[in-house]
Amino acid sequence: MALAAKLQLRQSQSLVMTPQLMQSIRLLQFTHVELEHFIDEEIERNPLLERAEPQDDAASDQAQKIEAEPQATTDGDWFENETQWSAEAISDKLDTSLENLFPDDPGTSERLGPDLTAQWKSASGNGAGSSSEGFDAGDMAAAAITLRDHVGEQVALAFADPAARLIAANLADGLDETGYLRADLAEIATRLGTDVAAVRKVLAVCQTFEPAGLFARDLAECLSLQLAVRDRLDPAMKALVANLELLARRDFHALKRICGVDEEDLLDMLAEIRALDPRPGMAFSGGASDAIVADVEVRAANDGSWTVELNAETLPRVLVDHIYFAQVSPQAKNQAEKDFLAECLQNANWLTRSLDQRAKTILKVASEIVRQQDAFLVHGVRQLKPLNLRTVADAIGMHESTVSRVTANKYMLTPRGVFELRYFFTASIAASGGGDAHSSESVRDRIKQLIDEEKPVDVLSDDAIVDMLRESGVDIARRTVAKYREGMNIPSSVQRRREKRALASAGR
Repeated sequence: MALAAKLQLRQSQSLVMTPQLMQSIRLLQFTHVELEHFIDEEIERNPLLERAEPQDDAASDQAQKIEAEPQATTDGDWFENETQWSAEAISDKLDTSLENLFPDDPGTSERLGPDLTAQWKSASGNGAGSSSEGFDAGDMAAAAITLRDHVGEQVALAFADPAARLIAANLADGLDETGYLRADLAEIATRLGTDVAAVRKVLAVCQTFEPAGLFARDLAECLSLQLAVRDRLDPAMKALVANLELLARRDFHALKRICGVDEEDLLDMLAEIRALDPRPGMAFSGGASDAIVADVEVRAANDGSWTVELNAETLPRVLVDHIYFAQVSPQAKNQAEKDFLAECLQNANWLTRSLDQRAKTILKVASEIVRQQDAFLVHGVRQLKPLNLRTVADAIGMHESTVSRVTANKYMLTPRGVFELRYFFTASIAASGGGDAHSSESVRDRIKQLIDEEKPVDVLSDDAIVDMLRESGVDIARRTVAKYREGMNIPSSVQRRREKRALASAGR
């Protein structure tokens, strides 16, 4: 067979990850805080973008700014005298179309549905709930004090000698986030040119700092420091602290013998140990955390259904300054400046469209979740239905990956509390009688209730729990029960039985 070269033409379709496509995908999975940060960066880069601030005179604002709507098209009236800025010239610079990016875009009110369209319009309005006026006490909050700052202040007050203060500063450098000293005393002494006795003397003073337990080298020393401050470090308590491994094994009989106390005294000592803080430094490790802001709000309607609305606080409103564009575009001196302005206008219009599409998609997915989990909202976790991403995606005509991105790090405010959207997607547990399947989350709740209600003389094993669940119509394997129990940090039946017997014996 002879080999020969020849030319062939092939036609194929492929999805190209354009910059705008990647941006819109990122917008879908952004949290509220991440989205605000992203928009701030875009406004810094794009002179044609600005936030929509609350205005007293809406008519005046409408005359000055034209807000980009999801279905709006550029008509070119405001620059019809500038032929070089025609709509066709700008659209040629787009690297993809919106139809390619959002093939499942609900678009018109007919495809979205009248109810969802009305809810979207009300949620995106500029009502009183969306006002950003008012004083926020969080803006005036002081910076959190770190563990190093807290210890440094006490070092400055406790030591007048510069040498001792230097040793204390090195000891403070050896603290971990829990407040334990992880540095070697001999190594500090060698580095500073002093002896270990001097370092131990300074350490003894540092161990009196507040909160009690700082500069401890292990758990026993941490607890001892706190007990000493409370004047409760008697010989019996010292023996208890020195045998924490017996306490971990719940060997109360051995502890009573070693400490030389009876059951009542041992119970009091255990209560004191539980009241101590094993990680005193953690009080300074927590920084300012962002409060969870629900993206969707669900309320009961008068007709017995549910009203699903977007939270206006999580909907950033961005305007495209067409007036400024019309003013500066004729002053462009060269093609580079014209291209820059065209790109800014293109990106600004694309961002506003993507934000609107993001909000509509969240509303559509949340509405379907509420429809699927109506029984949960009415009756509670026991009625949570099994649900997966594909079920929601097929119901609303979107791709499964889109639903996955929408439900990531988004929260829903319901009459039963605030839940992450992912909470409503649970695995299915088959019914023993051939009925409707059970949600894994509701089965977890049943397991927890059975264990909470068990009697000390009748601790339920995993096999016993399996039998009880099957009697109630849940077909579940023993290994699944064990997995759910361990996931809820519930000890095994052997450990629970040993603990209950020890407590009952100690209480007699």
